[in-house]
Amino acid sequence: MKIICSQILLASLLVSMLFMGVGCSPYATPAQHGAVRGGAVGAVAGQAIGRDTKSTLIGAGAGALGGALLNDERARRRGYGY
Repeated sequence: MKIICSQILLASLLVSMLFMGVGCSPYATPAQHGAVRGGAVGAVAGQAIGRDTKSTLIGAGAGALGGALLNDERARRRGYGY
């Protein structure tokens, strides 16, 4: 039962991350794109390393933060809208 619940949680987390980029603005910022991609990669890495929900959530959070910061800085250096 615990395995099924964690798989459902992981699937819903990944689906919600896909829809995080959808908002009121027709165009997502580079930081939003980076957060979604980083969160997805972090969730997968956290699950692969820790094999539990806590590790998955920590990986998703760290990946989202890192992806947002990295993509925002890249966009600033390239002069996209800043």
